[in-house]
Formats: sequence, structure tokens, C-alpha cells
Amino acid sequence: MARVTHPASASALLRHVRTGRARSRAELVALTGASRNTVSARVDQLIGANLLAEGGRGWSTGGRPPTLLRFNSGAGCVLAVDLGVTSVDVAVTDLSAQVLATVGHPIDIADGPGPVLAEVDRLAQKVLAEAGLTPADVCAVGVGVPGPVEFSTGRPFHPPIMPGWHDHPIPSAFGRYECPVYADNDVNVMALGEMGVAGSVEDVLVVKVGTGIGCGIIIEGRVYRGAQGSAGDIGHISVPAPGGRAVVCRCGNENCLEAIAGGGALLRDAVAAGLPVGSTRELVQLAAHGDGPALELVRNAGRTIGTVLASLVNFFNPHRIVMTGGVAQAGAPLLAGIREAVYGRSMPLAARALDITVSDAPDLSGRLGAALMAIEGFLDEDTVHQAVAR
Repeated sequence: MARVTHPASASALLRHVRTGRARSRAELVALTGASRNTVSARVDQLIGANLLAEGGRGWSTGGRPPTLLRFNSGAGCVLAVDLGVTSVDVAVTDLSAQVLATVGHPIDIADGPGPVLAEVDRLAQKVLAEAGLTPADVCAVGVGVPGPVEFSTGRPFHPPIMPGWHDHPIPSAFGRYECPVYADNDVNVMALGEMGVAGSVEDVLVVKVGTGIGCGIIIEGRVYRGAQGSAGDIGHISVPAPGGRAVVCRCGNENCLEAIAGGGALLRDAVAAGLPVGSTRELVQLAAHGDGPALELVRNAGRTIGTVLASLVNFFNPHRIVMTGGVAQAGAPLLAGIREAVYGRSMPLAARALDITVSDAPDLSGRLGAALMAIEGFLDEDTVHQAVAR
């Protein structure tokens, strides 16, 4: 069982320094309300454990200038794996999620866990070698997976677009590193990436619209996974289909959100309308260049997604919604449809200050989020307690 984090525990103080909230002992005292002696003793322990270091002087406010503290991000490294349906990105980062080396490669998730994870292992060894590191330097591994994952075990659970992956122990593929391995749904991982290294205290919905549709839920800066790890699976909420027809989703149910407004659905409808596209990416590009029929398809998808998000806004009342994923790169047309439905259907108080935007770095949030998940797991209360105890 994980230890309960005390506001002035060693791990809590370390988190304040590494996220930039505090840069000196005095600022830690002010932030936590703990005594100067308590903070100083724990900071000394963190310095002794090679997790913090002293360096330079801050500005004086009347007395002796404070000694600045910095997080020793070079105390180890983590592997970050962003596993997609058709490609995988693997990076090695330091403990502040600064990328030291990264590589991407095409894969087919339907090939199954054996071939795909073997390729991930090959790429992991490649980036470690490029960064001049060895498996012994790796403190933790973070893996984002395009399907539902039982977070406590790292096992996918009946993932619709990952045949052969059900109940596969993903962490077992990284045994050579002899460190903790964390696997989670890719949208949760991307949500962490959107919050960034400094984190956030906001309540945020990060919605990925790609082959499928999912939602990462951030509550006061932390991912909310629910009882079994499946929170945010909005792609399988039932919505009305255009024309009253029944559209069968790959999950077996009819008229799921992703079966009506996901990337595959958009491509299906575009082909049926005679648009000259062979992929969702080409449709998004058409819409981005102002093609009328493509714009209408994307805007309608936005409206459909927006009706579901309006219900979430009324229920959850987030500070903001961030759209990401391949379809979200259509930008303005998709946002227009989403905003129309959300602002039109949400209660005025819930939507009064709501901000709905497209991710600034959708291609990086998966790797960054996987790294942050691994770092947060590695620097939890138990690990830091053991480090300072030694």
C-alpha cells in the first residue's frame, strides 16, 4: 500500500521544487506551513539522496540571500512509449521529462503484443544507446496504449482496436530494466502531457478524436481513472445517428459516438459522399483547405461530439476542454461544431468561463505524458522515503 503523502513530506517538498513551485527552503516553508527546522532537515535528506542540489543565491528580501535549490533531473532516466494503432514513438528522458533521444517507427497494433512489444524493445535499446545510457540507468517505464487498460496491472481489457491484446501483461515486456512499469490508456497519458511538467490545479477534459474517441479527466491536476481504470471512455456513449439509421460500432453496440463521429466514421461518410480521400488525414487536410463538403462533415462531427461534451460540462464543470488527436487537427471547423453544441446545450453557469481549444503540441503530448507518468510513479512517497532513509 502506498504511503499517504504529508504536505511537508520529503516527496511533497521534492515535487514543489521539481515543478518550479518553490526554489528555496524559505519558499518551501511558506508553501507548506511547516517549520523551518522540519523543511531544512528534509531538504538535507533529499540532497543526501542526490535528488536535490544547491546552487546559486536568490534575491534578498532584507536578510541573507536564500540558497537556491534545484531538482537533480540527471539522477536517472525513464523510457516513454507512445503506442498507437499504426505507429509507435519511444523516447528516453531525464527525470524532468527532458527528451534525451527519441525515435518513431510504423507498426500495426493488430500484429499482437509479441511482435509489437519486441519492436518497442528494439527501439528502446536504440534510444538508450543514442543517449549514452544503459538499461541499468532506467528508473521507470511509461507506456500509453490505444485501448482500455487496468492501470493497477498494466493489462489491456478487451481493447476494440487491439486484437490479441486482452489481458496481456504489458509490463512483462520490460523485464530487462528491473524497474516499475506503468501502462495506461493513451488519452490519460496525453492528458498528463497536456498538463506539462509544472502540472496544473485545474479540472480539465482532454478529448482525443482520432480512430476512436476518448477523454482524459484531470481533477485538480491529477488523472482520474475511476474504479477500474476505464473512466473517460466517452467514445461508446450512445448518440442519435443522422437519418435515424443504426450504425454498428466495433464494440458491438449501435450508434456509439465514435461510430458516428470518429475518424473511421468520417472517412466512411466522406467516401460515401464521393470525396477524393483515402484516409482520415486526407479528409482533415481537405477541410483545413476549405473544401465545402469536407468542412460540413467535420463540423457535423464536431456538433455530435459537442452534444456529449455538453452533458459532461453540466456534470463535471471543467475549467477547460482540450481537443487532440488526428481529427482535432482539422482545427477551426471541428471546434466550431463543438463550441456550437457545448455553449448551446450547457447550463450558463457551467459554460460561463469554459475554454475550448485544440492542443498546441498533439504529436508530443503522448511521449511527454508517458514520461511524466513514469516519473510520478518513480518519485512517489514510498520511493522517495526509501531513498532518503538510505
